[in-house]
Amino acid sequence: MSSKLSGKVAFVTGASRGIGRAIALRLAADGAKVALNFSSNVSKAEEVKAQIEAAGGAAMLVQGDVAKFEVVAELIKKVVGAWGRLDILINNAGITRDNLLIKMTEDDFDRVISTNLKGVFNCTKAVTRLMMKQRGGRIVNMSSVVGLKGNISQANYAAAKAGIIGFTKSAARELASRGVTVNAVTPGFINTDMTAALSEKVKEVMMQEIPAGRMGTPEDVANAVAFLVSDEAAYITGQVLSVDGGMVM
Repeated sequence: MSSKLSGKVAFVTGASRGIGRAIALRLAADGAKVALNFSSNVSKAEEVKAQIEAAGGAAMLVQGDVAKFEVVAELIKKVVGAWGRLDILINNAGITRDNLLIKMTEDDFDRVISTNLKGVFNCTKAVTRLMMKQRGGRIVNMSSVVGLKGNISQANYAAAKAGIIGFTKSAARELASRGVTVNAVTPGFINTDMTAALSEKVKEVMMQEIPAGRMGTPEDVANAVAFLVSDEAAYITGQVLSVDGGMVM
């Protein structure tokens, strides 16, 4: 374990698997206490907590739906009550309801927007006053290359992820004078449960778009996040960092 984030408290949404899990493990390895938010998969979240504690870190579980503001506010209160502060927020929770626009239901659109975009607003709003009072904080929002270039069958997801970029820049402008940075990371084709569900044919086509010639790993994304939440990134805010092997440039 490193002491880079020693004394810092982090809140990671969607922390039970994939990119969120990798980020939580990395922040804990860098010395932060990590609150693991998840919506339904208790056993997976408990595995992440156990892994952090086995390595000598501190973690707590905070189950709840980020799409509901009152729920998020209670979770943040719980973390601050236990650990006295909150320094890092990683807005990573996300869902997909893919379909062609002509077949996409209103519910498919609304659910993706409410979790992926409104969830970012809810969590950020819930920590803003606290971080401003502390005169410091790091917020990293997980967008996607899809938010930069669009994707067939993902109008809802792309709209949410593009919205996160606009939200990030606006929040960065509002909070910069109080020492709070807000940045977005746009992962490309990353090897997770979400991409494992894709057909081999789709994967082949996507691989042709990646100059680096490989899929990314959740750890590739976690490395970028670890930098953005560190003291070294104190003068970086309102930025969109693509972790995509050159897929969108």
